[in-house]
Amino acid sequence: MTPDASAHIEVAAPPQRVFDLVSDLRRLGGVAEEYSGGRWLRGSGPSVGARFRGLNRRGWRMWPTVSTITDCSVTRFAFDVRSLGMMVSRWQYDIEPTENGCRVTESTWDRRPGWYKPITVLATGVRDRAVTNQANIEATLARLKQAAES
Repeated sequence: MTPDASAHIEVAAPPQRVFDLVSDLRRLGGVAEEYSGGRWLRGSGPSVGARFRGLNRRGWRMWPTVSTITDCSVTRFAFDVRSLGMMVSRWQYDIEPTENGCRVTESTWDRRPGWYKPITVLATGVRDRAVTNQANIEATLARLKQAAES
C-alpha cells in the first residue's frame, strides 16, 4: 500500500546511528515536527511489540497516542499508532546503507476511520493530514540529518 506521505534524505552517518536516533523516544521527540516525546509502557526500550505513550503537539494543541512497535532493526523502525483505542496511523523509517552513510525514508499511512477524521481536525487543527504530514516529514528528516551528522 502506498504511503499517504513519504520523503527521503541522504545522511552522512552510519545506519546504526540513525536507527539509534529514531528509536530513542526522547531523541526522536527532539527532531520530529509534531511528536514531542514519550515513555515506554511495556518493555524498557525499542523492540517488536513494545508499546509507548507519545505526546504530540501542534501550536497550543496537544494529544496523546499509544504506539506499538512492529519493526525494529537497523534497516527499519516502524510503529502503529492508536488514539482512543483506534488505529489512526503507521509511521516507518527505512534506513538503507549507502557508500557515504545511509538513505533514510520516512513514511506514514493514515488509518483513521472516515467518521473519526472530523474529530481529529478539532483535536489537531489539521484539515489535510496528508499535506501536513508531507511537510512534517520533510522538516523532520532535515533535523534528523543534522542530528545524525553532528
